[in-house]
Amino acid sequence: MSELRKECGMSEKSEEKVDLARIESAVREILLAVGEDVQREGLRGTPGRVAAMYAELLGGMQEEPKEHLTAIFRENYDEIVLLRDVPFYSICEHHIMPFIGKVHVAYLPDGQVLGVSKLARVVDCFARRLQVQERLTVQIADFLMDNLRPKGVAVVVEASHSCMTIRGIKKPGSVMVTSALRGIFIRDPRSRNEVLRLMNVDRE
Repeated sequence: MSELRKECGMSEKSEEKVDLARIESAVREILLAVGEDVQREGLRGTPGRVAAMYAELLGGMQEEPKEHLTAIFRENYDEIVLLRDVPFYSICEHHIMPFIGKVHVAYLPDGQVLGVSKLARVVDCFARRLQVQERLTVQIADFLMDNLRPKGVAVVVEASHSCMTIRGIKKPGSVMVTSALRGIFIRDPRSRNEVLRLMNVDRE
C-alpha cells in the first residue's frame, strides 16, 4: 500500500486514519456485483488503487483548518483582499461523484491579513471532503470570519457537478454558483457591489 500511497500522492497521515483494507473489500464487492472478474489483469490492483484514491480525494477530513493560519500578519491595509479563480475539486456526498470548479474568496481586513497561499489551503481543506457545494461555500466564509476576524468576508463558488453532467439529467456545461456574504458585505450595499464587481463572476 505504501507504493500506492506514493503513486496517488497520499500523505502518511491520511493512510493512517483511513481504513484502506475496508475500502478495498467494498470496491471488490462492487466489481463482483456488476459481474466483473476481479482476478483479470486490468482489475487485480483496482480495489487498492481506489482505496488510495479516496484517501487522497478526501484528505481534508484528516486536516484541521486552523493548521493553515500560521501566516497572519498585522497590517493596516483597509481595502478588499481578493483571491480569484482558486481551482478546487470535491466529492458530492449524494452520489460520491466529483464536482469541480473555482472559488473566489475576498475579505476586508481589520488590522491583520492572511498569507495568500493560506487562503487557497483553507479552500482545499474544506473541499477535500464529502461535501455539498452550499455547505462548502458557507464553511469557507464562516471559518475566515471567525478566525481572521475581518470586517467582512465574501465567497463565491462556481462548479460543474458530474452527478448531473454524465448521469441523471445529463446536462454537460452547466455550472452551479453559490455565495456566502458576511459582515460589511451584507450590511453595506456599496461594499457588496464592489466585491462582486471585483469577483466579476460572469466575466466570461
